[in-house]
Amino acid sequence: MADTGLPALSSPRAVALIAHLADARLLVIGDVMLDQFIIGRVSRISPEAPVPVVAFDRDEYRAGGAANVALNARALAAHVDLIGLVGQDDAAGRLRDLLSAAGVAASALITDEARRTTTKVRVVTTRNQQVTRIDYESDDALTQPVEEALIHQIAAYTGSAGAIVVSDYLKGVVTRHVMAAVVAAGAQRGIPVLVDPKIPHLDFYAGATLVTPNHHEAEAATHMRIRTVDEARTAARRLRDVAHCDGVLITRGEHGMWLAADGVEGPLAAAAREVSDVTGAGDTVVATLALAIAAGATVAEAAQLANEAAGIVVGKFGAATVTPAELAARF
Repeated sequence: MADTGLPALSSPRAVALIAHLADARLLVIGDVMLDQFIIGRVSRISPEAPVPVVAFDRDEYRAGGAANVALNARALAAHVDLIGLVGQDDAAGRLRDLLSAAGVAASALITDEARRTTTKVRVVTTRNQQVTRIDYESDDALTQPVEEALIHQIAAYTGSAGAIVVSDYLKGVVTRHVMAAVVAAGAQRGIPVLVDPKIPHLDFYAGATLVTPNHHEAEAATHMRIRTVDEARTAARRLRDVAHCDGVLITRGEHGMWLAADGVEGPLAAAAREVSDVTGAGDTVVATLALAIAAGATVAEAAQLANEAAGIVVGKFGAATVTPAELAARF
């Protein structure tokens, strides 16, 4: 592929695409999570151990993982369906309430009584400094009935989708058979399939339209370091071949992104003006990419919108979202 560079996205075109995001419908499949923040003040070190004592102030709950991808898409005014697994527990109820309040259709979530809802509990100071994190999760292999139920939901919901996002956090939902069902459904209906990947599952994603690894994942997948644009170019080409996918977007933090897809490749400079928290930035990127493509953007145009959206969300605390007005203001 020749390095043709990315055609610049004009302000009128960007604003028009953002306005059409509300017409798009996204199907999100993957590992849903509940993020709990225990927030308090630190004024002393414990006499029992060299750790800070956190005086409790309040709890906050947010949707994480694939659920945060769905919330990002909904915040951009799109219609969203979400397929994933939850347990029969309080965390599942709280997560469903968060999704419902945001307007995300969660009727396709499957309850597996043998699993717990993945929950990440973070102890955070009032100055947004993380003290520790506790993970409640079950990443055991799916039983056959649960896997078949997921595949049934995929067949039921792809017909109305303009794009599909697979959000893989290695918590059990994205199996080889589930991913094959997604790719087959996308191919049959001409729907793009975008994957926020995990490297142990790299061979699952064959046939996907676009995978969106961060630079650490891209380095692990290609067995090479990525420090320069030339190395990013080589890694993206190699990753596309290894994963047998149509395109690759590598997110590189403060170094921006590298896109290799749709006959174009090139860098996007980092769009962040202020970095507060990078949690969930990958969710914002893949949600914006998929929605923009569903709304009629080219992959290059969608990547530029996603880059700006990521620049906004890293300026917020925790797994956050971006509104159409915020995104349009960047153009």
